[in-house]
Amino acid sequence: MHSFHIEWRKSSFSQNENCVEVADLPGATAVRDTQHRDLMLLFPSAEWVAFVKAAKRDLL
Repeated sequence: MHSFHIEWRKSSFSQNENCVEVADLPGATAVRDTQHRDLMLLFPSAEWVAFVKAAKRDLL
């Protein structure tokens, strides 16, 4: 088993503790709610990139 430090980041548009944080992992992106930092969702990198591109184009 390998352990590593996860570098979480949040959007500059987020305020206080009501936000979502993301972290890049090998081959995946982790997403968590700052209200529940012990839980996270994992998305394959390609799926996360497609989601972000669609969000930026307002296609969601």
